[in-house]
Amino acid sequence: MCLTAHFIDRYWILHKRIINFCPISSHKGVDMVACITNCLLEWGLDNVLTITVDNASSNDVTVKEMSKKLSNWGTNIMDGEHLHVRCMAHILNLIVQDGLKEIGKSVKLVRQAVKYIKQSPARLRKFKECCESKLITCKKSLCLDVPTRWNSTYSMLDIAQHFELAFKRYSFYDIGYLNHLRTFGSDSSENKDETSVDDGTSVEDEFSVEDGTIANILSSGDWKNVRSMMMTNEDRNLKEMAESMNEKFKKYWGEQKKMNKMIFISSVLDPRNKLDYVPFAIVDMFGKKVGEKLCTEVKKYMKKLFEYYVKKSPKSSLHVPSSSTSSGNSSSISSVSGCGNFVNRGRLRTKQQFEKHKELNEPRFPILAEMVRDVLALPISSVASECAFSTGGCVLDPFRSSLTPKIVQSLICVQDWLRSESFPINIEEDLEYLEQLELGVKLNTPSAD
Repeated sequence: MCLTAHFIDRYWILHKRIINFCPISSHKGVDMVACITNCLLEWGLDNVLTITVDNASSNDVTVKEMSKKLSNWGTNIMDGEHLHVRCMAHILNLIVQDGLKEIGKSVKLVRQAVKYIKQSPARLRKFKECCESKLITCKKSLCLDVPTRWNSTYSMLDIAQHFELAFKRYSFYDIGYLNHLRTFGSDSSENKDETSVDDGTSVEDEFSVEDGTIANILSSGDWKNVRSMMMTNEDRNLKEMAESMNEKFKKYWGEQKKMNKMIFISSVLDPRNKLDYVPFAIVDMFGKKVGEKLCTEVKKYMKKLFEYYVKKSPKSSLHVPSSSTSSGNSSSISSVSGCGNFVNRGRLRTKQQFEKHKELNEPRFPILAEMVRDVLALPISSVASECAFSTGGCVLDPFRSSLTPKIVQSLICVQDWLRSESFPINIEEDLEYLEQLELGVKLNTPSAD
């Protein structure tokens, strides 16, 4: 199990740190909670705003049990109403995999065509001759996909479409090629299906945990564009696939009552969106009747969340800096009005505008700043794009497969922390210290004699 902490520091820099990487003997909710709890206690962490997990039934139990644990600690924010966040990258994978079933025959045909040609050096040479005769300048090589990894299927289709004329030319020279394909059926639209997988790939990149926070889900129109484009497509197969994928997408959002309002609050608090954009996006996604009702609920929930932050803050932090002394009550009112001003005023479109706004208002409204930092750090995905795509490769090579779990955890965590640093690490500055350290190791190592 990999546990990753997400937070925004006082300099407004988003951080992601792997804090636990260990084997687990059981995927039951109670056992998962025990592992998570031990890790949090080891790090001294007891404030958890949300938990982003895969869309699996066992994780539902895990989040419920974790909510009880946080309640016992007295740190369960708003009784854990928004604790459970489903990983969008995992949902997208399920949606695309389900959509690929609708075009399975076409994908299988391309897969078998590529497989047939790559099976023999003689066939490859003949295929290259066909490419030259058709003046195909693409320098890429045919690649065979792994059926369970749809990103590799995208790569296979993406490359194959460049060689469509060469495939047709090759069929005149090798009768066995046509006979081989006939055993798997025939389809003339072998290059049309790449579009849906390509669009899914672009959306998956946006939901990467490296920079994909929940605030991005409404600020990006990629997924909506994908659905509308495919559902209005003239190709019947592609349109049917899009409709099926759209139903899966709606299922992810779920019922309005069970919907995690934090998804929308994070977009409201995003300086690029605020309240002048989010209601429009919600109505556009769910329709006017449902959308307007949902907007009202989001505003109420955000006010409730802010009141929680005001209540839990020390009284000293409630005082607004001014030339005259103000009471705690008036400070609270000032903070609430500050929240209203922040979300209702115009969007901040540039980094310079945000820096100026932060410098001016953060000292005046520290509670609001704390809430915004916490909410904007929420990840929409529990995995990085290379993991979701299964293209990242092995972190440890086979020669280190016998390492103990503790050593593996140390290597994974240290690598993640070092690569996550925003400033360059200069080893030369510590060269003298490292040499002394190395010398000490040599002196303490027993000789072979």
